[in-house]
Amino acid sequence: MTKENLKALIEKEGKSLNSLLEVEDLKDFKSMTTELRDTWTKKQMFRTETEARFSVLQDNRYPTKAAKYWQCVREQSSYLDNLMTLSFDYRRNQAKIAWLEKKLDKEEDEYKAENYKIDLDEKRYMKASMEKTAHHRMREIKMWSGLKKEFNDGSFNDKDVNQHQLESYGRQYAEKAKQLTDNSSDTDKFNVLGQLQSLQRIKQSGELLGSYEKKEQLPNTEKPIEQPSPEWKE
Repeated sequence: MTKENLKALIEKEGKSLNSLLEVEDLKDFKSMTTELRDTWTKKQMFRTETEARFSVLQDNRYPTKAAKYWQCVREQSSYLDNLMTLSFDYRRNQAKIAWLEKKLDKEEDEYKAENYKIDLDEKRYMKASMEKTAHHRMREIKMWSGLKKEFNDGSFNDKDVNQHQLESYGRQYAEKAKQLTDNSSDTDKFNVLGQLQSLQRIKQSGELLGSYEKKEQLPNTEKPIEQPSPEWKE
């Protein structure tokens, strides 16, 4: 749906607002049609790159490039699922539009015809909204693709998510432990310190090395594994 068609749809619906809005409000609504079309066109949908970098990929939660990369994979995958689901909904909506158009052409009953018109206008507005949503779903999918490329510098294994987690979670929980105070709840202390101690034990025991070595035998895994850092050992 073009901007012009959207404006026409808003203007058309304005007639139906006669009994819904006060006279002055209706007058203001009609005078704002162009502005409202512009608002609908440029309203923010989903996250910007700024929000992705500081809110989603925050350093204390994803302290390594590997951790950021794999979170980008999760985000991109989620938006792909959403886009595919939206595609199915869009096809159903298109089929309903075609069905309503045929029913409207043949309907002689005035009351039924009016209801078909209302349903058709609603489905056409939904169509425009779905197209806008799909555009922004794809925009974010491409954004996460760019971020994946940025963080994937060859310093970690990008085939197996398990291989970065000991280091990444170790740094994350070490940072969480620093934030604990005497006023922190016993539950917070138990969870944070317990998981940090477990991570340190796993690191010191080397019990995951076998898993890492097995994964290294897979094809196309030439990139070296990110080595644990002693920064969170204490």
